[in-house]
Amino acid sequence: IKFKSYISFYKSIVDQDRASVVICNLKYEIIYMNPAAVTSYAKRGGDKLIGRSLLDCHNPESRDKIQQVVDWFAADESHNIVYTFHNEKQNKDVYMVALRDEGKLIGYYEKHEYRNSETMKPYDLW
Repeated sequence: IKFKSYISFYKSIVDQDRASVVICNLKYEIIYMNPAAVTSYAKRGGDKLIGRSLLDCHNPESRDKIQQVVDWFAADESHNIVYTFHNEKQNKDVYMVALRDEGKLIGYYEKHEYRNSETMKPYDLW
């Protein structure tokens, strides 16, 4: 399989996730939002947020915390995931995760993990 094909696999993994995935570069620019994120952030502009600064979407306290986490990611290759908060209303935990290319920090993303039990029936194909 050619390199470009691998990218399609990785993109498909992120796109099929039911949780929001917002990917940012080190300039804090939103470079990708999966379909769940576009829907989740529709009231804030949805896919029109791509290319904008993530910092514009947060208050000064949150901006400082984001900066601290990115600095921590950059400090050591073993610094790769930080729990940021629990959203009680949606019963989910939210994390920031480092993105690296051969160990070098290239960006980060926001990871949501929902704590509700699955309602889908196992192997419900029909």
